[in-house]
Amino acid sequence: MIDSNTAPYGVLLLRVSLGVMYITHGLLKVVVFTIPGTVQFFASLGLPAFVAYATMAGEVVGGVMLVVGIWPRAVALALMPVLLGATWVHSANGWVFSNPNGGWEYPFFLAIMGLVQVLLGDGAYALRPTPVAAARLLGRA
Repeated sequence: MIDSNTAPYGVLLLRVSLGVMYITHGLLKVVVFTIPGTVQFFASLGLPAFVAYATMAGEVVGGVMLVVGIWPRAVALALMPVLLGATWVHSANGWVFSNPNGGWEYPFFLAIMGLVQVLLGDGAYALRPTPVAAARLLGRA
């Protein structure tokens, strides 16, 4: 049985944790690995440069949106390719993420947690833009 009194706070904890994880990994790519270094790494995988830029921007912006609670379901779903891509990148390194170059279980686990976020919804304290505010935000009003 799901406790409807506490479940929204569990979803909040999941949402904020995922958001912070995305922000830190996005900033890691920008600050530590640098933007050119990240683009070069993505290129070494055979991916076009725009995928590196989209990944960095998506992780930081999407992470902030998750923490704040702006369209968490849509954001978690939109960021799913990032985690599945990370699972693919680390798949040859084995199961344990402490292996050299990291294993695949951590990004796969995070992908599952993203799916759980999609299934559970917004959680407590999420900002829920009204249709009018959403239209303004998207430049349609």
